[in-house]
Amino acid sequence: MLIYNKIERGNPSAANAPKLYPVLKSTGMVKEKEVSKMLSEETTLNAKESEMAVSQQLKVVTNLLLNGNTVQLGGLGSFRLTAKCEGAESKVSTAQIKKLSVRFTESAELKDAVKKATFKDAATLTGE
Repeated sequence: MLIYNKIERGNPSAANAPKLYPVLKSTGMVKEKEVSKMLSEETTLNAKESEMAVSQQLKVVTNLLLNGNTVQLGGLGSFRLTAKCEGAESKVSTAQIKKLSVRFTESAELKDAVKKATFKDAATLTGE
């Protein structure tokens, strides 16, 4: 279940009244060790093997991205690098690349799973 808060936002360039929007609220941070533990409970890997696999995944994915690859991780989705660049009149150089970003594209499987999300107003949890 996803928790949301009601946030009032206005448009500074418009004269109309602000509107209320639902904004998703994080219910906590799950760190690598906990993910590893959960993974070991779902697989035949023991806790140490699972922890090693999760921690090494960052190294492997980073190396693949820096070598120009798109990395697809099964039903999760794929990662690729994108570049924010300045245009040039004629000569192109790497000096035009101002920022690299990692772009994630969810798989159809993950997209379908997210569509099944349910929501709860945070105010109903605190008794407001």
